Amino acid sequence: MVDHQAPGADLQATHQAISSCQACALHEGRTNAVPGAGSSHADLMFIGEGPGFNEDRQGIPFIGAAGQFLNELLASIGLRREDVFITNMVKCRPPNNRDPFPGEIEACSKYLDAQIEAIRPKVIVPLGRHALARWFPNESIGKLRAHPRRFDGITLFPLYHPAAALHNGGLRATIEDDFAKLGELLRQAPARTEQQPQPVTASLLDPAPPMPAAAAPLAAPVQEAATLDEPSVSIEPPSSVEQLAQAAEEPHNEQLSMF
Repeated sequence: MVDHQAPGADLQATHQAISSCQACALHEGRTNAVPGAGSSHADLMFIGEGPGFNEDRQGIPFIGAAGQFLNELLASIGLRREDVFITNMVKCRPPNNRDPFPGEIEACSKYLDAQIEAIRPKVIVPLGRHALARWFPNESIGKLRAHPRRFDGITLFPLYHPAAALHNGGLRATIEDDFAKLGELLRQAPARTEQQPQPVTASLLDPAPPMPAAAAPLAAPVQEAATLDEPSVSIEPPSSVEQLAQAAEEPHNEQLSMF
């Protein structure tokens, strides 16, 4: 008998709704919707931009070249895909991998809200500028990357999208260093005492419950942007989660990217 109050059941119902969604035009060209995958009790949640070609074919997020790099990054901090939850801002592939339109992101926002509500992760990692804009629409990923911010009881830790390293090989070391800081943040966080995590796929169960309203975005003051050719600033990880959050409020001149 399925416990419909369990996070896994909530996610399965949400994923069923995503798989049959026709709220925007993206459904017209999809092979498969890509709801997300991973642990229904994950402490760590990654949010990318949208599915690509391979993801559309298989209905699984981050399985192309960027996904392989993400797997390597997770292994570098002692995690597997099964330990985290991975999804995107939009759940259907935009044509020719173009940027998702604002209306498409808005149409999918109720599903992302439901996933966050069901999982209740300790840390959310927005990957790239489109995911970052959900919480900080007036900030740049280059400025906020690898600096934790608190929002509605959850720590946000923005990072460059792994695909950025595929387009700019010079960013690979930066992304690897930023992931090491993420690992330090997770080691400082108290352990969750809950039942064993259950893997979540896009299999279909019951009709989706009502979706919660989207959280109001929090805009933070924007520091004057650095240029692309400015070097990144090396930041030693503080010794506690509280100090990490305080460090996020201090200005840094960071390398910028479109990803």
